[in-house]
Amino acid sequence: MRLVFAGTPETALPSLRALLDSPRHEVVAVVTRPDAQSGRGRKVHPSPVAELAEESGIEVLRPVKAGDPAFLDRLRALEPDCCPVVAYGALLPQAALDIPRHGWVNLHFSILPAWRGAAPVQHAVLHGDEITGATTFRIVKELDAGPVFGVVTEEVMPGDTSGALLERLSVSGAGLLAATLDGIEDGKLEARPQPSEGVSLAPKISVEDARVDWSAPAMGIDRLIRACTPGPGAWAEFRGQRVKLGPVRVAAGEERLAPGELAAGKRRVLAGTATDPVELGEVQPQGKRLMSAVEWARGVRPEARECLR
Repeated sequence: MRLVFAGTPETALPSLRALLDSPRHEVVAVVTRPDAQSGRGRKVHPSPVAELAEESGIEVLRPVKAGDPAFLDRLRALEPDCCPVVAYGALLPQAALDIPRHGWVNLHFSILPAWRGAAPVQHAVLHGDEITGATTFRIVKELDAGPVFGVVTEEVMPGDTSGALLERLSVSGAGLLAATLDGIEDGKLEARPQPSEGVSLAPKISVEDARVDWSAPAMGIDRLIRACTPGPGAWAEFRGQRVKLGPVRVAAGEERLAPGELAAGKRRVLAGTATDPVELGEVQPQGKRLMSAVEWARGVRPEARECLR
């Protein structure tokens, strides 16, 4: 089939590579978000999908909005049979959805109808799911509600961050997407409606959502920090300045500390919660480099009963 691939971040690269390598399909163009500022210098860079497409000699479309008339005209001229989508990051109007004869097929990183929305992997980690996965479905106007082609599952490991889990899902999901497109081309794969029960939503997690509430149980704090790693990054305040926090370890059975209270030793730094303390891992003080909690505590020298807030 003739494909126009839509995607933006690194998460989409395994799928794009799989389709570029497929002998059955031809990727004639990619659609991605416009170039954006990134890095410390805030220089403008193309998206990872745009970079791979340009390296492969494929046309890159960067509409500000997917409903722009010029973009829709170009998409029609390309005559795609299907448009696979992985983490594109923008809404698709009906005018765009109507162009490919097999529609737009999205790879979504949850087992639908669970965790519809922008942050399914983060919410799976945050809520302590033991199993998650990826789903291919036909895009419709309603958010992540289209009929399903296929599913793969993935175990959520106890120490998984959202970044580590998403990396695994992006690889297994790429195989699912390629197999889905093969099945569509063969006429042997039929999309089935999602069940009406079990719907849950996964809105984007904001920076404010990522602030640690030390009055929460240790298990909840552990999940929050892992869910927000690498982005948007969990954080707390110490002496009025923000400190970014890497994954922690629940120190079960240790002496209780007040919520946020620090106990700094030579080999570890504990912080109090509503239940057991947690052992801090890596921290990044505002405006400084990432470092171990022990190194950080050695520099700031927390006073008795001093707390993260």
